[in-house]
Amino acid sequence: MDGGKTIYAAVGAALLGFVAFAAIEGHHAVLRDDNYEQDDQGDRAAVARALTFTKVSLQQGLTASELEGQPISAKFELDRGTLQLSVHTSKGGRFSKVLVDYSTGSIAKVQPITEGDDLAGAQLQSAAMAKAKTSLKEAVEQAVKQAPNSRALSVVSELIDGRAVACVLLFLKNEQEFRTVDQEL
Repeated sequence: MDGGKTIYAAVGAALLGFVAFAAIEGHHAVLRDDNYEQDDQGDRAAVARALTFTKVSLQQGLTASELEGQPISAKFELDRGTLQLSVHTSKGGRFSKVLVDYSTGSIAKVQPITEGDDLAGAQLQSAAMAKAKTSLKEAVEQAVKQAPNSRALSVVSELIDGRAVACVLLFLKNEQEFRTVDQEL
């Protein structure tokens, strides 16, 4: 019986270690924001198709959101089948989700971020932007220049080895594929 308990304990410890590793990797993927899920928010291919109806770029959305604070991340996303451009901002230790009208570039709605994963992500992104020497908009523009005929879908600021980096997800129109570009901030 003791041998059985030891096996169960070893299997349990291995399973717990795997779950912890998966959670850490999943958290990093969420921070990078380059893995649109295939749930009610839609996948990145659907977002890329929906971009054909937009007049505003991610860079223009970042500029518009500056009225509400420093942009720390932004993305085009599907929310219940509806395309939206959301930008997370930081101002005076508070965080907001700014919805930018993708047809006009004006701010449509501002919501405070006060709890959960959004708050935890915003805090990490704000810490990255505190070390940045350039804006997210400049990082996105540089990434787009590296990939002609591309469109930025999202950008997330993060710290990698103590350096501020913008992870930019691009849709390359000619190749009909996605590419993640890391830009120093």
